[in-house]
Amino acid sequence: MNEYDSERMLALLRGEYVPCRRPEEADLILVNTCSVRQKAEEKVYSLVGRFKQLKARRPEVVIGICGCVAQQEGKHLVKRLPHVDMVLGPRRIFHLREALREIEAGHRPVVWVELDGDWSPPPPGPLGERPVKAYVTIMQGCDNFCSYCVVPYVRGREISRPPEEILREVECLVSQGVREVTLLGQNVNSYGRKEQGFPSFAELLRLVSEIEGLWRLRFTTSHPKDLSPDLIEAFGELEKLCEHLHLPVQSGSNRILRLMNRKYTREEYLEKVRRLREVVPEIALTTDLIVGFPGETEEDFRETLALLEEVRYQEIFSFKYSDRPLARARDFPEKVPEEVKAARLAEVHRVQARITGEIYRSYLGRQEEILVEGRSERNPALWTGRTRTNLVVNFSAPEDLDLKGALVHVLIKDTGKHSLRGEYLATLKGP
Repeated sequence: MNEYDSERMLALLRGEYVPCRRPEEADLILVNTCSVRQKAEEKVYSLVGRFKQLKARRPEVVIGICGCVAQQEGKHLVKRLPHVDMVLGPRRIFHLREALREIEAGHRPVVWVELDGDWSPPPPGPLGERPVKAYVTIMQGCDNFCSYCVVPYVRGREISRPPEEILREVECLVSQGVREVTLLGQNVNSYGRKEQGFPSFAELLRLVSEIEGLWRLRFTTSHPKDLSPDLIEAFGELEKLCEHLHLPVQSGSNRILRLMNRKYTREEYLEKVRRLREVVPEIALTTDLIVGFPGETEEDFRETLALLEEVRYQEIFSFKYSDRPLARARDFPEKVPEEVKAARLAEVHRVQARITGEIYRSYLGRQEEILVEGRSERNPALWTGRTRTNLVVNFSAPEDLDLKGALVHVLIKDTGKHSLRGEYLATLKGP
């Protein structure tokens, strides 16, 4: 979502500013931030702190902090980093031009962190370099208030974009060559529930999938409690909807799930996984995990490891618990020692590395449909793209072919730690 927001800010600036490679060359520096974990927040202070000397040499440079840390800290950012000119929360970043006009008029610092009012991203504008994939935000905010999470406080309550606005944006992207779109939201499953006359999320997927020229459709992130039967059925019905779902579980222990305020049980989660695989046997699942949540015992942790073995995720994103401002778990007792959290995270990584390796090896000898994104950054002699299950595939092809944006068949011949390797067989659809 931050990538999407950054792209839209760049679109707003187009015509007045052009991107540059180094901060020393810039007239305007915008740092778009995340506060979901403490480490991400610390990086903000480290990076912006380094701009202090640059500001001293060139006082005319405008420095702005945007996004979730901006929302969380507000005026405290300017007190701690007095060389910052602008602080814009996630729902005010699309007022960037107005903020710059205020600064030009001598009204600095500008601190806009209100969570109310209209929220509507600007149109994507012209895209460069033959884009193949794009993000489209369909909703903002979260109403779930998981006890460890700062998101509802920095992104606000759930608000959905009008469906016609979303469809126009997807159509605009497809007209510029985009072939795969990922719909974004803190909890896409609850799209349209609070707005009168809006389609459900499953209905929105059906509307988007009807857009001519769009080849693939994905979405993230889903809350398990809102994974409806209608949405599960959509995986079996919509040809463009890829067989990949990110379904954050966070813990395998019912006791910890209650403390996290996740509003589902281990058994309910596993039943939804079973139903998904009944509808689409080949679906690839990924997830988020938190280890070391306050009060997590060794038994709780073992239940999480057992869940990994049972579900067999293609990939996981796992983190050590860290206290976040405003989140209720910050005040929970029985904090888990850092060394225990580190040991548990390492064990999660070992278990998942084995499972991921086994899944990767199951692709050997298979022909896979790949949407080609371009040349591999590490080895420009190879092309790179993804399977419908969202695995990266690097592959060789005849030198005379320009395959960017094409849908091709690739024979999988080898596996790496984070990707598959293969050989081009045939083009299914041209770029």
